[in-house]
Amino acid sequence: MKILVAIANYGYKNMGFLKTVIKEYQSMSCRADIVVYSNIPKELGPGVDVRVGLPSRNPWSLPFAHKKLFADRANDYDLFIYTEDDTLITENNIKAFGNVTRILPENEIAGFLRYELDSFGKKYYSTVHSQFHWIPDSVKQVGNHTFARFTNDHSACYVLTKKQLKLAIDSGGYLVEPHDERYDLLVTAATDPYTQCGLLKVICISHLRDFEIHHLPNIYIGKLGLPELDFDLQIEALLKGADNGKNLGPLFPVETKLKQERWSKEYYEQCRNEIIRLIPKGFENILSIGCGAGATEEALVGRGLKVVAIPLDGIIGACAERKGIEVVEPDFEKAQRTLSRRKFDCIFISEVLQHLPDPVGILSKLLRLLTETGIIIISVTNFDNIKFRQELASQKFTPKEMRDFSKTGLHLTTKRIVTDWLRQCNMETIHVQYRFGERMRRFENFIPRVFKSLAATEYIVVARRLSYEN
Repeated sequence: MKILVAIANYGYKNMGFLKTVIKEYQSMSCRADIVVYSNIPKELGPGVDVRVGLPSRNPWSLPFAHKKLFADRANDYDLFIYTEDDTLITENNIKAFGNVTRILPENEIAGFLRYELDSFGKKYYSTVHSQFHWIPDSVKQVGNHTFARFTNDHSACYVLTKKQLKLAIDSGGYLVEPHDERYDLLVTAATDPYTQCGLLKVICISHLRDFEIHHLPNIYIGKLGLPELDFDLQIEALLKGADNGKNLGPLFPVETKLKQERWSKEYYEQCRNEIIRLIPKGFENILSIGCGAGATEEALVGRGLKVVAIPLDGIIGACAERKGIEVVEPDFEKAQRTLSRRKFDCIFISEVLQHLPDPVGILSKLLRLLTETGIIIISVTNFDNIKFRQELASQKFTPKEMRDFSKTGLHLTTKRIVTDWLRQCNMETIHVQYRFGERMRRFENFIPRVFKSLAATEYIVVARRLSYEN
């Protein structure tokens, strides 16, 4: 087997990792021809072809340089591997790729997930973060292998067979100028086969260890990425759901259609202490709508409160359940029926309502689960924010289209919009809290009230029934 490997390496920062990656390819039993793309000349030893030059003036365009090489040599190799300079693909990974490629449809590409190791050897999956998640209904069995789709197509590399490369080229989406769309410029070159060319990346979850690759710098630990225990819980939930025909969701679609899925719901949201502080003393029964990994809900359980969560899906729900949270099936109508005989003192909805086509309808149904003196706490992005307005102007949609939910998958929420939704449900707003980004938070007390709506990144609104009287 002949492999053509293209590696992007900018500057000198990652030279140590690059040498490790090159050594791995050179030690393989198959023939691997290595081409390194760089912005400056380098000497990397015999057998390594260094090509200098950027596809455009933007230094982040370097990863796109390999595509013409692959197209020119499309008939000369069996496998084509593009990788960043700090991502280690092993011979075992390549063999596993070959094994499952034989049983997959030609438009489905076996993909990889990146992990990192901390100083104790504990594993974290850096691919799993932010809004990225498993697609519940994507699980399928092929032979003795089980596959699923993960929404983050980026693993800083891809592997294509000769036939798959030709499919990508023939699609017209492969040999394109450096660009960004779902991902930023640096990442897009590694994901174009999936996002531009009609090919589908699938992960073999039944033999997952063969499709894990090490991100050598281990720089994201403590910043993003999922610990191995929680990750394994998700895989277990996927496999069990497939075996038992269990409904894994999703509860609601919560990704936007904007560039880089901007303002999508975070599945791994940090603990919302500012929400916890708004829950009055004496309230005991709490309902969370659109629960992710469960950091806020876990904190509430730790305070002795009874917490029920309707998770974003049954996979992320497994992470929440491990933290002692009562989790119900991620089907809103079914969850309503399941909880119909229970009443909650507080229902909170964090960064979900702006993603729903009918937020008023959902709020109206939630009222049935609220005690007479209960409250609903809603957090939403504040699109009165000046910076966010500028970002919106740079999106691919016109101003009119940006206000069209069917186009963007997003309501441009403001305090006025949320209070109007509540009013339509016969609820009144009793408190509005501004939330600021980290840089502005230190100046929060000095910002005049009239300017707070222009600086805040988020609104937290507390509401109760109109019929309730003090």
